[in-house]
Amino acid sequence: MSPSLDSANPQPEGHPPDRPSSGRFSSAVDEDEREHRLAVLLSSLADQVSQGKWADLEEQCRIHPDLATDLRELWGTVLMTDAAGLARHSSPAELQNSSWYAPPLPTKFGDYELLEELGRGGMGIVFRATQISLGREVAIKMILRGGLASEMELRRFLTEASATARLQHPHIVPVYEVGDFEGRPYFSMQLIQGRTLADLLLEGPLPDRTAALLVMRAAEAIDHAHRQGILHRDLKPSNILLDEQGQPHVTDFGLAKKISDETNVTRSGMVVGTPAYMSPEQASPSRMAVGPASDVYSLGCVLYHALTGQPPLVADSPVEMMMMVLEQEPVPPRLIRPSIDRDLEMIVIRCLQKPIDLRYESAAELAADLRAFLNDEQVAARSGRFAQVVARLFRETHHASVLENWGLLWMWHSLVLLVVCGATWILEYQLVSRRLAYASLWTVGLGAWAVVFWFLRRRLGPVTFVERQVAHLWAASMLGIGLLFPLEWWLGLQPLTLSPLLGVFAAMVFLVKAGMFSGAFYVQAGALILTSAAMALWPRHAHLFFGIVSAGCFFFPGLKYYRRRLDRPDRDDENNDTHFRHDQ
Repeated sequence: MSPSLDSANPQPEGHPPDRPSSGRFSSAVDEDEREHRLAVLLSSLADQVSQGKWADLEEQCRIHPDLATDLRELWGTVLMTDAAGLARHSSPAELQNSSWYAPPLPTKFGDYELLEELGRGGMGIVFRATQISLGREVAIKMILRGGLASEMELRRFLTEASATARLQHPHIVPVYEVGDFEGRPYFSMQLIQGRTLADLLLEGPLPDRTAALLVMRAAEAIDHAHRQGILHRDLKPSNILLDEQGQPHVTDFGLAKKISDETNVTRSGMVVGTPAYMSPEQASPSRMAVGPASDVYSLGCVLYHALTGQPPLVADSPVEMMMMVLEQEPVPPRLIRPSIDRDLEMIVIRCLQKPIDLRYESAAELAADLRAFLNDEQVAARSGRFAQVVARLFRETHHASVLENWGLLWMWHSLVLLVVCGATWILEYQLVSRRLAYASLWTVGLGAWAVVFWFLRRRLGPVTFVERQVAHLWAASMLGIGLLFPLEWWLGLQPLTLSPLLGVFAAMVFLVKAGMFSGAFYVQAGALILTSAAMALWPRHAHLFFGIVSAGCFFFPGLKYYRRRLDRPDRDDENNDTHFRHDQ
């Protein structure tokens, strides 16, 4: 007979079974005896947890009814102390792999008999089990940390259970029962006899049609989840089970989120998912909304891996991987495996577009294009290539978020530029020829504003490395402007003769910004180059042209990023913690 999950029944060593006080002992002696028994029981239960055994508090309360109240009150404190000590002295890897997370097997668990461990991830542990009342084999999933699970882990576990229970699709692993056995949440689901797609890919890339068919079925399943209002957010080969007939079944909705729900089990600012299969908006959730297109991106990563034998991007650490997801384009699949069909490559590339609007709008569209490929029909991924190139050129980088700190300052900067250029134009219109007057306005005046600008920026919070780079770029442009005046004197030119170079300097600054922050700054760079030409053609109004155009180049982006900062939901309670699921 298999041992019960909660069969542990520690007795205080050296003490007989409990019996009512005989009255021969004084109340003080009885109280000392009672406290000693309580201490021994708590110590024994805690030892069971630390040794990898299951400690059944309720069983001990039944055996020792006179201690039940105190046991229940003190056991929570013991668990919290044990969890704190474990977190302090163990690494995350040691915590996740420690033996106390699993009961001895086989063992009875309510209406189930747990037979063997099938696997574990960042949050849960899965067992092969038999449901005794129905005589069928099932898979049982419960929280990995058991009694020491945090509130966040419990909420995520219950989210997975409730999300999966709502989904009835032939390619989603169905949930049979969601329950709680003596304080341990669990859910039972269909046992898929087979292996994961990740296990299959260890043998190498798949044939084109096999990979397309598997991902098409997975996309159909995900589309069903989306229509039920559920995002998966952690699609990867290890979360796609293959049955004995080779049919895929999507599982592990542990990071699932309701599409219409702005609040979820992760706080604002947290990053959820597996970095190698994570969409750009998941890697930077403060800037973009996570939606159905995020799951489409992950399905594209799965298809890429199935066709090439490797994920789209490979890095040495999760942080480096996230930077690559945000900035770097994957190597085209055919460069890794030239035999891949061109149409299938285009489907992959469309899934992996950084801008959300350039991907398939839904998993259903992805499934339809894969079906067209399998039927030797024209695929939709071949259309819109020029639009994709343009959108990629003008998309923002992950550094663009720092401009939210500069938005209001840029609007003030546009006003300063208007004032300086307007004053210069007035002086020139009045035929002022003193070189020092112009030099003072453009060096001392703008230099003083630069000091004020930097002071105001520092008051907004810590200055990032990329902002310091921009500051050096701005300082270089101001140095170039200041050198125009002695250069004109050295060459014997009239004051402001070289003013068209102001447009060139400013255009170079925006050209660099386009590469660092957003391709939209190419527009400003082009406008300033044209302004430089206009300044050379109409020198009488040169500074008026430059003032208006350069002020606009700063004001409108400043207004955009200032509004974005105001609209950011976490601006008053910013949380920079990131959480990754490293299991791949």
